Order: sequence, then C-alpha cells, then structure tokens
Amino acid sequence: MREIVHLQIGQCGNQIGAKFWEVIGDEHGIDYTGRDRGASALQLERIGVYYNEAYGTSGAGNNWAKGHYTEGAELAEGVLEAVRRESEGCDCLQGFQLVHSLGGGTGAGLGTLLLARVRDEFPDRILSCFSVLPSPQVSDTVVEPYNALLSVRPLAAAADACFCLDNEALHGLCRRALRLAAPRYGDLNRLVSLTMSGVTTSLRFPGQLNADLRKLAVNMVPFPRLHFFAPAFAPLAAPGPQQRALSVAELTQQMFDGRNAMAACDPRRGRYLTVACVFRGRLSTQEVERQLLAVQSRHSERFVDWIPHNVKVAVCDVPPRGLDMAATFIGNSTAIQELFTRLLERFSAMFRRRAFVHWYTSEGMDLAEFEEAESQVRDLVSEYQQFQEARGLPEEDQGGEEAEVGAEEQEPGGAP
Repeated sequence: MREIVHLQIGQCGNQIGAKFWEVIGDEHGIDYTGRDRGASALQLERIGVYYNEAYGTSGAGNNWAKGHYTEGAELAEGVLEAVRRESEGCDCLQGFQLVHSLGGGTGAGLGTLLLARVRDEFPDRILSCFSVLPSPQVSDTVVEPYNALLSVRPLAAAADACFCLDNEALHGLCRRALRLAAPRYGDLNRLVSLTMSGVTTSLRFPGQLNADLRKLAVNMVPFPRLHFFAPAFAPLAAPGPQQRALSVAELTQQMFDGRNAMAACDPRRGRYLTVACVFRGRLSTQEVERQLLAVQSRHSERFVDWIPHNVKVAVCDVPPRGLDMAATFIGNSTAIQELFTRLLERFSAMFRRRAFVHWYTSEGMDLAEFEEAESQVRDLVSEYQQFQEARGLPEEDQGGEEAEVGAEEQEPGGAP
C-alpha cells in the first residue's frame, strides 16, 4: 500500500479538504459516519491510501509573517508530530499532499513553514501542493499580494509539484460550463476536489496504465523550479436530463481547451513543457493515445519541440461516481508565468509605498525578505520565458554541426 499523508491548512484549505473527503468517500463507498456502503470490492482494495490527516486549529489574521514566524511557528511542532505519527504508521509512504490558500496568513504562512519542515524531515518523499492563488477580480484580502508572493519562494524550493488554482478561473467555469448564476464556494471546492481525486486515482484504483505521484513528478518537471501546473477536469457540463456521455475525442478536446483551466492563464500564449492526462472509465488505451497524438499534431506550436514524448498518460478503469468516463488534465505550461506577473504587479504597487508593511515587520520580518521574494519570483518568470522561447535545432542543422566539428578535428593532421 502506498499511502499519502494529507494536510489542509487555513480556512480555504479546510473547506477544500472537507469537499475532497466527501468526493473520495463517495468514490470508495464510505458514508459520513465512516461505514462501508460500497457495492464493489475495488472500492475497499486500496482504501488505506488516505483516511488519515494531520490536524490543528488557529488563525494568523491574514498575515504571512504571523503564520510563518510567530503564532504559526508555535503550532508547527504539534502538527509535525502528528505528521510523524501518521508517517510511521504507513507501510510505504508515497508522499504528502498539502491544500492551502496563498492569500491568507495561515494557509500561506503556516502552510509554507510546514512544507519546508516536512521537506527537511522527509527529503525523499514526494510533496504535492494544491495552492489557491489570489485572482485579479475575486479578492478577499487587501494584503493578498504580499502573502502570495512571500509563499512562492518556499513553494519553488520545497514542493515537487504545485497545482495552481484561482477563484476567478473557478468562478468562470461554474458560470460558463455548469451554468450557475451565483456560484458558491462549495461549487468551486467541488471542482478542485474532482481534480485532486483524479491526480491520485491510479494509487487508489487499478487501471491499464498506472501513474503515481513520483512518476508524475519525474515526467512532468524538466527543471527543478518549473513545477507549477495548471489543472483541468472533464467533462464539465450543467447537471440535468440533457447530459450525455462524451467520447474520448470530446474529453480530450475539453481538457486542452484553455477556457477549462482552473488557473487564470491562457495556454495559447505559452508552450507546454509537459502534460499529464489521467483518463477514468472503461475505454480503449489505443483510442486515448490516438486522440492525444492528434492534438499534438494539430497544435504542435503549443508544445516545445525539444522534449520528445512530453505527454504522460494514465488510464484507470473506475470512473468517478455518476459518470461513465472522465479525465483530469495537468499542464506544465510556460503560460503559468501570467499568474506570477500579475502577482508582481499588485505586489509592486503596494510595496513601492511600503503600504501595510508595518504589520509584517512587527512580527519580526525584515524588508529585505520582501525584496528577495520579489527578486526570486521575477527570476522564476524569466526562467519560464527563457524556455518558452527556446527552439530545438532542425535535424539537418545538427548533422551539419557534427560534420563541421568533424572537419575541424581533422585539420591539424593536414592532407598527405
């Protein structure tokens, strides 16, 4: 059994986490009292992957420094002790899954502190984060840009995979695809939970082509810091009698449609470094591979040409409840830099005038930490841009260069 220790930090993280437990509980046939109500032995076969979590209560008042340095630091050891206890009880610990928001004080400050501490104690385990970033139009807190920007550096350094989500993109999906005039946070959280469930499907159910957290990280992260993903889920449609089962071709089209991304960035303005697709249901792996090859051929300009075979596929036989088939999409696109660029603009507008900074310095932070965080996020944006512009050499050019080198190597000997 390959277990995952799940942590949910802050108000947003706990709300998403509660919906996540509801979704996977339903998939495994476990009701809200913990009783087995399932109809298949497969539902209980790998039930031990989840169903343990680290737990604690407090709040950091929307202040990253309070969550990371003062009040959060006091709580961290208690949470870590629970993490150690759960980890020691695992047969084969796969890794850790952290759910949090980057806009608040607890999710951002305490969340990144725990991330760094878990990385130190478990350096060979996989760390995945589902991180809700501040969005341009949907904002709850004035100091969100500070909290989020200060969180990006530890996420880049300690996490193996970071699934980026934001409320604006989720609101858009609910209104456009699900036809909800006034989406509630429960509706948004369910979308996130379906994606989280899809990512770990191969650990929890048997399938034809399997992928676990480690395989996902190895195939999705070509460079250490470029592990920020834009996820999507298909099918997305308003519930009702008119709902019909989609074909593999339609599922694939929905997955690669930028409007269905759960992060507010347009993949058409970037290039995919890598992609992972997790299909669920009784479907043909040959048809899946054929449709994915068709997408890559049709939109070859959206994929970097110097990483061959950069689409990872997993197929699980067990679909989500209520669906015949579904798919989870994970895109490592250079377009994700749009999120960080917007964040930098909002951060700079306030930090230039040192607005609200005193709340952070009063918790022991130094101004240099803000400046260093800003610099590192700018470096991250530059790194994404560098690889977006990179082009592979044509085969004839590579052959020409080799021939030229070979000729130069023969020159010193001279002609007989």
